[in-house]
Parts: sequence; C-alpha cells; structure tokens
Amino acid sequence: MATEYGQGYGHDSGLGFTEGTRRRLPAGLRAPFEGRSWREFGYVLLSLPIGIVLFVYAVTMVSLGAGLLVTFLGIPVLAAGLAGCRAFGALERARARGLLGLEVADPEPLRMKKSGVMAWMGAVLKSGTSWRTLLYALVQFPWSVFSFVVAVNFWAYGWGLLTYPLWFWLFPMYGGQGGLQLYGDGSHSIYLDNPFEITVTALVGLLFTLATPWIVRALTMVDRVLVHGLLGPSRLATRVVELESDRGVVVDTAAADLRRIERDLHDGAQARLVALAMDLGLAKEKLTEDPRAAARMVDEAHGEVKTALQELRDLARGIHPAVLTDRGLDAALSAVASRCTVPVQVEVDLMERPAPAIEGIAYFTVSELLQNISKHARATWAAVDVWRVESRLMVQVVDNGVGGADASGGSGLGGLAERLDAVDGILVVDSPVGGPTRVTAELPWRGERALG
Repeated sequence: MATEYGQGYGHDSGLGFTEGTRRRLPAGLRAPFEGRSWREFGYVLLSLPIGIVLFVYAVTMVSLGAGLLVTFLGIPVLAAGLAGCRAFGALERARARGLLGLEVADPEPLRMKKSGVMAWMGAVLKSGTSWRTLLYALVQFPWSVFSFVVAVNFWAYGWGLLTYPLWFWLFPMYGGQGGLQLYGDGSHSIYLDNPFEITVTALVGLLFTLATPWIVRALTMVDRVLVHGLLGPSRLATRVVELESDRGVVVDTAAADLRRIERDLHDGAQARLVALAMDLGLAKEKLTEDPRAAARMVDEAHGEVKTALQELRDLARGIHPAVLTDRGLDAALSAVASRCTVPVQVEVDLMERPAPAIEGIAYFTVSELLQNISKHARATWAAVDVWRVESRLMVQVVDNGVGGADASGGSGLGGLAERLDAVDGILVVDSPVGGPTRVTAELPWRGERALG
C-alpha cells in the first residue's frame, strides 16, 4: 500500500496538498498555494520600499548634480548619482532573478579610453546604461505604488472575505433574533443572523483569492518588461557583440579557406606542375638520343597537364563556380547534384537572385550537405528545395539515410551552422536515428537581381 500511495499521491507539499493532488487540480485552484504566486507577491511587496529609496536617491542626486553644474562639483555628483543607479540596477536584476525567475544579462561595462577619475566620470555620463537605470528609478516608483496597492487589497479582501465565517467563531455575535444556533456550550453560543449573507461573502472571497495570483502575475509582467528593457543590455550593444563574434567567425573561416586553397595548390597542382617540368626537361635531353622515349615522356607529361588542369578547375569550383555567377543557383545546384553518389531531385523556386554573397553561401551549404550524404548517410535518394519567404532565402536538403546527424560537438554541421550564423542565418537539423534527415538553412535575402 505504501507503493500505491507514493505512486498515486506523491509527497506532501506542506500546504495540505500532495504532489499528485496538485497535478489533478486545475491551475486556477492551485495558484493561491503555489510558491511562484507567493514569490511574485513578495516581489510586489518589496518593490514599494525599494522604489521609494531608489526614487529618492535618484531625484536627490540628479537634482543636486544638475544644480551644481555651474560649479566644478556638478559633474562628479551627477556621475556618482548615475553610478549609484547602476548599482541599484544590479540589485534589481538579482531580485528579479531570485523572485521572478527572470534571467537578464548584465549590460555592457563602461568603456574608458583612458584611466583615471575624469575618464571614469566621462564614461558613466556617456553610457546609455546609466541613463536607462535612472529612467527605471523614476518609472518604477509610481508603478510600485500602484502594484502594491492593487496586490495588497486583493490579497487582504480575498482572504478576509473567504475566512468571513471564521470571524464569527473568533468574535461571536450575540443577541440575534430568530437566528440559527450553530454551536453552544451553555455559556457561549454563536448566532448567525443571516447565513445566506455569510455564504455569499465567503464565495466572493473565494473568487478574489483565486483571481489574486493571476492579477499579481499580470502586475509582475510589467516589472519584467521594465527590468528587461531598462536594466538589461541595449539592443544596439547586443547587436555589436553579435557582429564582433560573427566577424571573428568570418575571419577564421576565410583564413581556413585560404589555408585549404594553399594546401590544395601545394599538394596538388603545384606538385604536378613541378613533376611535369622535370619530365619535360628529361624529354628534352632524350630528344636526340632516344626519340621514342622522349615521345613517351611527352605523352605522359600531356596526361599530367590534363590532370593538373582538372585539379585547378575543381579548386576554382570550390572557391566560386563560374556556373553560379553566370546562371544562378538552379544550374549550379543541379551540377552539384549530378556529382552526388545518390539520385538528387533539385527544385529552385526563385523569381529573382539573392545577393552574390548569400547565393554563394547557399551553394556551398548544399554542396557540403550533399557531400555528407555521399559519405555518411547511406541514402538511396535525396532532394534539394530552394525558395524565398519574404526577406529570407530558404534551403532544405532531405535524404532517406540512417539519420543521427548532429550539429553539435564540433562536427561539419556545427561549422556550417557557424558560417550561417555569421550572416544572420539559421541551420536546423532534424535527423532522428533511422532517418530521414532534414536539414533546413535560412539565410537573409539582402539584394535583388532579376533572373535571366
């Protein structure tokens, strides 16, 4: 029976509800007893005193600093005030993280070109984070007053009306005429003059109690917006960080491509051309002594020239194929598909051509995915679809192979995802074990050129 109890009901929550009971109860009935509701209510309660302190500090320091701008003390006081607001902002982010579960990244640090107090004051005054925290201090106070009043009144009236019958037991009423006697011990009796009124009052209190957590949750949603919008990193700063990261990826990718090209030239075409020069030199020496041997060596050199030219074509195709420049994605992807080890159906539905850089990335994405299919997928067919959705270029490659492809762990798909991310692209891999595998790439369009 203990096993049945544990499986059917779980552990007691400490509020009279077991885990299994809480799962069976609707969310509206569970809300007044959930920890989240009480944490959010605690956040609203703390917001008022914190808002008062923060508002008074911000107004005092900014007003004092603005008033002293006519002297040399104005700027230091104003900078100190803004620095204090930044410190309060850090505390508010921590409070929102602890009570609301809101994860907000720290804003960008101060950027000082030089060291020293003057450079620090200039960085504080120029920082957008400083002024956003000041705005938060001014806006959060009136909002905290409003949310405190609403939340406390709903909680007080809800629980007060819900426990209305209990007050008759704690504070008995005497002298009711024609009332209903509920309990009596000879010396102490409780009379309810109007049981219907008490019942309706308790029901109203129950409605208030059930609605209050959701009202508080709606109030804290505004707090979430304020904290995230004014105390977190700005969109511009976040975008700058993303661009710096993407630039690093692009530089690393370009360096890797240059090393690959240099290696291919050194180990392939260059080595063949050196061997060809040596063979031709030997053929020249044997031309008068042994014309047949010289002719045979010239014939072998002719074959080496063809092989070197093919390697150079393949290398040029790997840099940027001429068919892509001349005829676009449809012809270029069809050429790539023809070299795949499995039949590939290619469908390109584009009325216009994207930017050359995006077109090239789409081409190499499909090329690498088809190479993976040839090497690892053990598929019998594949399909490539390319289309446009508003300002995005969509590329999808599907195969019926064994699946199990993963873009994490430093795989080729991971490097492909980094390349796409460098141009604000997205790579989504859906490859359950056993297949099929569906890889979708989304790229920005960035430019239009008429086809044909």
